[in-house]
Amino acid sequence: MLESSLSQLEQLVGDLVQQNHALTANNAQLSAELAQAKDENESLQLTLMEHEEKQGATAARIQALVERASAGAVNA
Repeated sequence: MLESSLSQLEQLVGDLVQQNHALTANNAQLSAELAQAKDENESLQLTLMEHEEKQGATAARIQALVERASAGAVNA
């Protein structure tokens, strides 16, 4: 009986070691994917900020043109 229990314990430990290796590999892969997603997110945020700055500048230019056109219409 002791031999049987010892064999079962060895098998269970072996299974746990295999599961641990699989989980460790999976964790490493997920960590790499997370790092890549964070990099992409940062890049997208920078791109968004650049677009917002350009949009703000364009809106300011349009507003200035509208004001200029309005002033020209008043003077005419």
